[in-house]
Amino acid sequence: MSRATSKGGLWEGWLRASMGFGTTRQETIMDSSLVWGEQRLAHDDENWRRATQLLATAGIAVGGNRSWDIQVHHPATFDRILTQGSLGLGESYLDGWWDCGAVDEFIARVLAARLDQQVGRAGWIWASLKARLTNLQSEHRAWHVAEVLYDLGNDLYEAMLDPSMAYSCGYWATARTLEAAQEAKLDLICQKLQLRPDMSLLDIGCGWGSLMLFAAQHYGVRCLGLTVSKEQARWGAEKAGNLPVRFELSDYRKFNLQGAQQFDRVASVGMFEHVGPKNYRSFFDLVHRSLRSDGLLMLHTIGKNRSGDAIDPWIERYIFPNGALPAASDITEVSERDFVLEDWHNLGADYDKTLMAWHERFEAAWPQLAATYGERFYRMWRYYLLCCAGTFRARDNQLWQVVLSPRGQSGGYRRPLV
Repeated sequence: MSRATSKGGLWEGWLRASMGFGTTRQETIMDSSLVWGEQRLAHDDENWRRATQLLATAGIAVGGNRSWDIQVHHPATFDRILTQGSLGLGESYLDGWWDCGAVDEFIARVLAARLDQQVGRAGWIWASLKARLTNLQSEHRAWHVAEVLYDLGNDLYEAMLDPSMAYSCGYWATARTLEAAQEAKLDLICQKLQLRPDMSLLDIGCGWGSLMLFAAQHYGVRCLGLTVSKEQARWGAEKAGNLPVRFELSDYRKFNLQGAQQFDRVASVGMFEHVGPKNYRSFFDLVHRSLRSDGLLMLHTIGKNRSGDAIDPWIERYIFPNGALPAASDITEVSERDFVLEDWHNLGADYDKTLMAWHERFEAAWPQLAATYGERFYRMWRYYLLCCAGTFRARDNQLWQVVLSPRGQSGGYRRPLV
């Protein structure tokens, strides 16, 4: 079996199993009189009328000619969306039941009009209840997430991300390209951490090592990164060469249990979204035992506006299994025992630009990726990138950079003016 066939089959099987009903596009046609793309759909039922009216309040037309208007191909589309909410919306798109030229703007308009609060809350309620009753981010699940998302090979991420392989929000204050935005983000973090030559940096959830490689090369810092992804560690170690950068395959909860290793600085970029409320204390305990008393912690994380809300059910099922976005209160309540809050910076709008840049690169690379991943993965990944861009555009999600210190920085902390 070829690599392309094997991985394509893996994705197809995983996606169909995740959905629970495993139907193909042809199998989902329940009305024999329906011809896809040729025959006008009957829409005299109540759910169709209700959905059309709701979308109109957000400036979205069914069958309209604007890029954010929705084109519906299946008569049960709105039944599914109105009863299942976000999960039904995403899964029906994955099945090809509807299309939209600008999914990002469609989602932004839906959220700005608060339509998500008027349909299918069952999925949200179940996701919230599941998160409260179980530890979705247990050690076993953490390694599983790495296998699902990062250990399938680096070709997709190399095509989509910038050359540094930074898989988190860029900083677009003056940047005009994805590469420039990611370099500006990495430099902003280094400046906020006040890095100096020969300092030691612990990167919790280091990904492919973009921050460590940048800090070592431009600031002369010695770096250790924790990851649960073998593929990320392998790629990063090869890229590091002779730089003072080391990767360690370790769950953060098991690292430095006796506090023998002390670091001048600690950073975590785009990893806290995988920690979860039941493990926030363990995360900050790790930082507390590993950071020198005069050190600084930089926490770079997506955040949600309100405490208690669960992660989007579709994103949780298909993209970030067992993910959990923190609210501001989650961070402050669990950190206040051992840390002083020095700075809080919201870069949320910059994630919209980052995701759209990823999407542009993904689309450009798709002809080379198609044989490996298949059409169903294409629709899933496209929806993920554009849907998330819409959530940040609507300011429904945020991106925070939080700086904390164990005792409060002597003389006060000043954010760099960049």
